[in-house]
Amino acid sequence: MPKFKLEYIWLDGYSPLANMRSKTQIKEFAHFPKLDELPMWGFDGSSTRQAEGRSSDCMLKPTAVFPDSTRKNGVLVMCEVMMPDGKTPHPSNTRATIPDAPDAWFGFEQEYFFFKDGAPLGFPRGGFPEPQGPYYTGVGYRNVGNIARELVEKHIDICLDAGINIEGINAEVAKGQWEFQIFGKGSRNAADQMWVARYILARLGEAYEVDIEWQCKPLRGAFNAPLDWNGSGMHANFSTGHMRDVGGKAYFEKLMAAFSKHMDEHIAVYGPDNHLRLTGLHETQSIDKFTFGVADRGSSIRIPHSFVNNGYKGYLEDRRPNSAADPYLVAGRILKTILTVPTT
Repeated sequence: MPKFKLEYIWLDGYSPLANMRSKTQIKEFAHFPKLDELPMWGFDGSSTRQAEGRSSDCMLKPTAVFPDSTRKNGVLVMCEVMMPDGKTPHPSNTRATIPDAPDAWFGFEQEYFFFKDGAPLGFPRGGFPEPQGPYYTGVGYRNVGNIARELVEKHIDICLDAGINIEGINAEVAKGQWEFQIFGKGSRNAADQMWVARYILARLGEAYEVDIEWQCKPLRGAFNAPLDWNGSGMHANFSTGHMRDVGGKAYFEKLMAAFSKHMDEHIAVYGPDNHLRLTGLHETQSIDKFTFGVADRGSSIRIPHSFVNNGYKGYLEDRRPNSAADPYLVAGRILKTILTVPTT
């Protein structure tokens, strides 16, 4: 039987940003392994801030599996962290906090910066490029360089080979800043895919000596920037079966009232340092306000024209999550708020 390289991927216990961790297990299978065929596996939690040295065992429970076209017989295994009994979710296991909602759909828009030698890719050494303007969806070496384009193209191909539902990419507003989009059905599917897509991108950068900067405002504070450069978000598009099939203005108004009521709970899990990004500038709403508006990218919730035109049915976009947010926490908080709103 062929031997497969199983790359187990998980999130560590660092705060406020969890890091991705991974290690490889070699096992024989008669065919590409299915999820229920993959074994649980242990790791040293004392080295990842998930356990103490005197009792350091943690367990990895496979939750999603993808082929890895960069390795012969390669397999990418997204895992959640469990306590030593293998049944109890570890306190750092944010995936386990998501309510079950099979009819939920999520689409995440992941923005990020490429960083090399301590600065965004394409920034001149010790200085700054021309002001923002030509970089968004830009073309040509002057606007996007060459390494970035090569990286994002390889990222697309590996994600598609893996069966990850990546729906598009584009260069973003600041130089060295890019975006990709992931869509999935179910309460956890899109978030699983997002973490694996992040892993693939970070691993790709290793060969180019390029890091992926997930921080939401990397050019403020660390740099004496002459301009207030754009931050990075992870906008969350969401819907449930009721929103898509029934909806209605009355339900929508109750939904927005619930989002307003739980504003602080949302902001708490929408990524660290979001006060640096949610300023009311650069198509954001201030962090201490909740607003919604049709086609308004300066609101907390953007309402697509199609939603209103279809009788207040369809999806909505929460523009507050930032690029470093945990998509498990984002999906979980959105669903928890939705579930407080009666559908009758």
